[in-house]
Formats: sequence, structure tokens, C-alpha cells
Amino acid sequence: MEVSHKSILLISLLCFMSLTSGTEHIKYKDPKVSIKARVHDLLKRMTLEEKIGQMAQIERLNATNDVIKNYFIGSVLSGGGSTPSPHATAKEWAKRIDTMQKAALSTRLGIPIIYGIDAVHGHNNVYKATIFPHNVGLGATRDAQLVKRIGEATALETRATGIPYVFAPCIAVCRDPRWGRCYESYSEDPEIVSQMTEIITGLQGDILPTRHKGVPYVFPGGRNVAACAKHYMGDGGTHNGINENNTIIDFKDLLKIHMAPYKPAIQKGVATVMVSYSSVNGVKMHANKFLVTNYLKKKLKFKGFVISDWQGIDKITYPVGSNYTYSLKASINAGVDMIMIPYDYQTYTKDMTELVNKNEIPMSRIDDAVSRILRVKFTLGLFEHPYSDPSLADQLGSEDHRALAREAVRNSLVLLKNGKSPNKPVLPLPTKSKKILVAGTHADNLGYQCGGWTISWQGQGGNNITDGTTILKGIKSAVDKSTKVVFSENPEESEVKNGKYDYAIVVVGERPYAEGFGDEFNLTIPTPGPEIIQKVCKNVKCVVVLISGRPLVVEPYVGLMDAFVVAWLPGTEGQGVSDVLFGGYGFTGKLARTWFKSVDQLPMNVGDKHYDPLYPFGFGLTTDHAN
Repeated sequence: MEVSHKSILLISLLCFMSLTSGTEHIKYKDPKVSIKARVHDLLKRMTLEEKIGQMAQIERLNATNDVIKNYFIGSVLSGGGSTPSPHATAKEWAKRIDTMQKAALSTRLGIPIIYGIDAVHGHNNVYKATIFPHNVGLGATRDAQLVKRIGEATALETRATGIPYVFAPCIAVCRDPRWGRCYESYSEDPEIVSQMTEIITGLQGDILPTRHKGVPYVFPGGRNVAACAKHYMGDGGTHNGINENNTIIDFKDLLKIHMAPYKPAIQKGVATVMVSYSSVNGVKMHANKFLVTNYLKKKLKFKGFVISDWQGIDKITYPVGSNYTYSLKASINAGVDMIMIPYDYQTYTKDMTELVNKNEIPMSRIDDAVSRILRVKFTLGLFEHPYSDPSLADQLGSEDHRALAREAVRNSLVLLKNGKSPNKPVLPLPTKSKKILVAGTHADNLGYQCGGWTISWQGQGGNNITDGTTILKGIKSAVDKSTKVVFSENPEESEVKNGKYDYAIVVVGERPYAEGFGDEFNLTIPTPGPEIIQKVCKNVKCVVVLISGRPLVVEPYVGLMDAFVVAWLPGTEGQGVSDVLFGGYGFTGKLARTWFKSVDQLPMNVGDKHYDPLYPFGFGLTTDHAN
């Protein structure tokens, strides 16, 4: 039988059509499609249950595969000190997070989770990560490019563990050092804090000039992370510096002081913003629609997502959590997009569903929140590259990053006194001496010099918490081999008198703390610090190094000191302190905080009418390097 060419062509065409009729171009899975179109395509496919799940962030401890799949969880976090195991390696972190990601991708629409973690001075939850100086020290450097490089290093170390999202930077403008989070702030001066938002370009990558302002941006390639500007806003201005308290301020000063850093952060494409626990003029920020929706989202045109703080919406009411349904309604309608639950996801899911079904939270608000979350996930490239990159594992605690941290320590040191008379400076110290004394609670304590938010939430003392170099070890490596270094944490006065020391270095300061436990109304040097200063400095030429997250009352002791250095909370690379003490590098740091005489003066900030500090904002003596 003879078959024409036209018949064959027709049969072939019909076969092709039958094969392709069941397929569909799924836009949200196509990286060539614009992010806007991908978000729109995915959103219209989602059920209410899936949308509510995307708005949920739960703690790692209850993020089982079944929970992630059954509740369509959008995000998982590690709280302070929450790790797969105490000494988990980068590979172990990545393996655990990849397992969670696999569960998320197995759902109907395959939407990846975004895993977040606090990385406020390096990848600080992780064993053997590089711990950089806290922000209070970085502000003293006045070096935005240094801070950017720290952001780049932090991003790489975070990515090494499979994590693409960090709750940093804190861009609070701390106006009262009694606040227990003041060390997370770069300065009391909004201009300095604004300059330091350059860390965002380190974390996320340099934003392209063609990008629309306010749209989240993360440089492609898997070596950067999504950042989070926090805590929006006014957290550094609460009454008497009390954590989570009320910031009482007129609108003009609110914008001038506390809003100021958010404008450059948004211009740099920051992906997310975290809301503050605190209130502004009596209105809880987690329920402040005017500042979250009307100002941040509409006025500043922020297009990323807004996330609550840890159980932040629970604290809208008092007692905490007493009306969770109301708190959900108030926060979501105020403009919060993702809820850091972090544990009771069942109640969250039930109450959210009821609120939407009753139209107490409109579907338009849900769609806006989910669109913002998806926009960040697409921007991060999570749909194309959801899993960790094993090739980055060796970035954790790398030598290059530790060298950078050491440089940051050097540049953050502020010299407040150098000699009892101007023409007889004590610093830099000679490296070659017969015998020197090193004393103080903080001289040989890695945990103390790192401060809070190091391995655990509140931080801890000791030399076994992670890898690093104590200040004592740095001193020993800096001096000549012929110099005898005697360490006595709290020496007897007779020992100092009769020890025939050429000089002494006394290292004392605050013990680690974080929010909730760090508020302090006396701001004295903790015991036995003052006693050690007096016993040593009365009997031998002494240099006092203060380890602290803020200025403390030091006026009673300054007259005894031959030299006084504030090292803030330097992190793991303690040899950065000895680098400068012994003249390898000069002192260059300048106070980014006013150093008060008495707590009765607080709050006192540069520009105030009655400004009478012990050391003014911007003060810092300099030295030349000896070598």
C-alpha cells in the first residue's frame, strides 16, 4: 500500500501533539523568567495552607522532615547556641540542613526553605569559626571597607555550613550604654552606623547600579548570603537603656537618629528587616503599622520581607503570649511577613488559618507577605541551587579570615592614656625586658574576650569554647624569647611589690552577656578588676587593657594607670592586641561612643547641651609603630 509524504507528516505531527499536550511551561521553575513573573506564577498555584507555611520560621530542634513537609515550612533557624552537636563541623552542619532542604523540595510545589542564623560578629554559633570584634569595636575603626571585608568573610564561613541567610547586621544606634545590647551597635552617632551598613555589600555582594532601590539583591554564585537589618527601629533609644522598653521620642528625632541607617541599608539591597521587641512612644514595633507598612515598605520602598524577632509577636501582649490570636492579627496586619515562631507552629497554623478564613487578615496581606518571601528566595537562587556547596567547607575559620580579624582588632583599639605626663609615653612597650607581669581575669580567657553571642547565646568563659588566641598568648608570642612573662590572674600585692617587674599588663573587664541579662545600671568594672588594678598599678608601671562592650566607670582608677587601652570585645584573635601594645602597629582607633564620668550623666551623647564626658566622642591617642 502506498502512503503519501503528506500523510506521514500529518501522522508525525499528531503524535508530537499528543506527547506534548500534557506538558506545561512552569514559569517559576525557569531561571530565565523574571523574578517578578516567577513569584506571580508560583503564588497563584499555592493553597492557603502552603502560603501560611511559607510565613513560618521554626527552630532547628523541631524541624523534622515530617513537620517541614506537612506544614510547608518556609524557614528554619538556629537560635543562639542551637547546633547539630557542640563541635559540629561545617560538613555536619551542611548535611543536616541539606536533609531539611530535601524534605521541603519533596512537597507538591518544591519550595525550598531559607535557613537563617545569627552571625553578628562572624559565624558566631559555630565551633572553630572566625570570631570578629563586636560592632562596638568596629565602630571605633571608622573603616567601612574593613567592615565590608568582614561581611565577605562572614558570608563565606556561613555558606560553608550550608546556610544562606544571616540575622545581621545590627544597625541600632545605641544612645545609652546601660542597654545590654550596646556592643551590637557601631556607635551612638547615626552617621557612623550608616557608614557601617557597607557590611551589607560584603554579606550580599555589591549591588548593581541598574537595580531598583529597595529591591533585595544577593550576588549570584553561592558565595554570598541574604542579610537582615535589625532591629527596626528605635531599639537603641529605649528609656534608661532598658532592653525591649519604650523609645520616647518625637518623629523628627526618630527619623534623624534611629531611621537614618535603614535608608542606606535599603539602598544597598538588604534582603530582610527584623522588627524590634521595643516600642516607639508606647506602640509595640511588632504591631506598628505606620512604621512597618506605611514608612518602611511604602515610603522607603522596601521590597524584601520583614521578619519578627524570636517570639516577638508573643510579646505584643502582657503577660507574654496571653492572646496569641490577637498578636498574630496585629503583627501580620502591621506588615510583618515572616513569624519567628519558633516552637509552637501548630497554634500558629491553626490561628492563622482561622484569621484568614474570617477575613480578619485579608488574603491580599497574605499574598503580599508570601510574595516578598518568595522574592528573596528567588534572588538567593535557592530554587536552582538549594543545597550546600562542599567546596566551601575549608572557608570556616580560614587563615585569611583570622588574619582579617586580627587586623580588625588592631584597628579597633582605642588608646585613652599614654603616660602620666605627655612627654613620657609608655606605649609602645619594649619587646625585650627582663621580666614582665601579666595579670587580670581577662588576660587568658578566650570566652571573656569574645563576649556574648559566641558559641552560645549569652557567651561563656574559658579557653575551650572554640579555637583562638588569648591576649596572654599574643603577648608571649610578641616579646623577645629572653623576656620572662609571669602570669598571675589575681596576684597578691606583696608578689607585685617584690617581683622586680619591668612593667605589668593588666587585662580586666566585663563578663559575657547578651540581651535580657546585659542591662546594667552601675556600669562599674566587675570584681575583682578594680582590686587588681589597684594592687598592680600602685606598685609597678602598668598598662590597663579593658575588655568591655561599652564604656564603664573608670575615673577612680585612671590616675593609677600609666597607660589605658580599651579593646572592646576583640573576638578570637587576641594577638591583635599585642600587635599594637608592642609597636608592631600604631594605635588609630577613635571612640565611637562618649565615655562618661558617672552613670548619673546618662544618657549623654555627642551634641547634647550638657556634654561633660571623661573622654569625648572621637577621642583616641595615636602612636607610631616601633618596627
